[in-house]
Amino acid sequence: MEAGIDSAAISAGALTGGGPALTVGGARRDWAQKFCACGIDSPDLDARILVGHALRLDRTALARADSRRLSGEEQNAIAALARRRLRREPVARITGMKEFWSLPLRVDAATLVPRPETETVVEAVLAAIDARGTRSRPLRIADLGTGSGAILLALLSELPNALAVGTDASVSALCVASDNAKRLGLVRARFVACDMAAALGGTFDVVVSNPPYVASGDIAALMPEVRDFDPWGALDGGPDGLQFYRTIAAAAPRLLAPDGVVAVEMGIGQAQAVAALFAAAGLAPWPPRSDLNDVPRALVAKRA
Repeated sequence: MEAGIDSAAISAGALTGGGPALTVGGARRDWAQKFCACGIDSPDLDARILVGHALRLDRTALARADSRRLSGEEQNAIAALARRRLRREPVARITGMKEFWSLPLRVDAATLVPRPETETVVEAVLAAIDARGTRSRPLRIADLGTGSGAILLALLSELPNALAVGTDASVSALCVASDNAKRLGLVRARFVACDMAAALGGTFDVVVSNPPYVASGDIAALMPEVRDFDPWGALDGGPDGLQFYRTIAAAAPRLLAPDGVVAVEMGIGQAQAVAALFAAAGLAPWPPRSDLNDVPRALVAKRA
């Protein structure tokens, strides 16, 4: 059996697309049950997305096709995608797309899959901007370690006169971010290959980052969807998980405009340590903003 698949829960025939699931709805329900049996967190949603992707049907068309009988070729196409999910490959990596801030973003092996909790950082930045004036004013944004461009592009979608630069050490990731910007028509962004802020000059109204923040020794214990499929360079925050916050704190004073802010995503339990690093660098942290799970997730700071 393939790694990560519970042989007691799933028969060999089910893995090849055989069995009673002969309609679109039947296939969706059948695979949802198998995902649930393997401990996948969102079995119904994952099954719906994968069946729709295999059949090239959006959500509405999938519902309308619920009672349509599947051909053997269609069952095999669905099974091929479902087997990948059973090996704990994230749905976004199977489909190559992930929605973030209502924007459809392309992702690949070079980028993290954008996560809902990262939207907390976008919310925190927009709240800071709203507190200082209108969203229509000209703004300069730097996104350090941009990956797929998720945070940068979400902000540009809300700030009509903002300009942004995204940096990343991975040229492959920057190609994905640039492609996302072009597809979405958010061409007010440019991208620079460098470590965090190393190649940036001038000042910015907003410096934002979702840096690697997992302690090196903790990566092996992460969920398989993260550990086995996210690029380790986008996860590894050094021995204590704080390596890149130190880099950001050191760079922020030269990067921030007089009324500018820096905003970062944080891991669980890191808020106090990150706030201390920023304060030691001459910044004034605000109270952290929590995500929907009540985890302090975003920290905003300004010049002290």
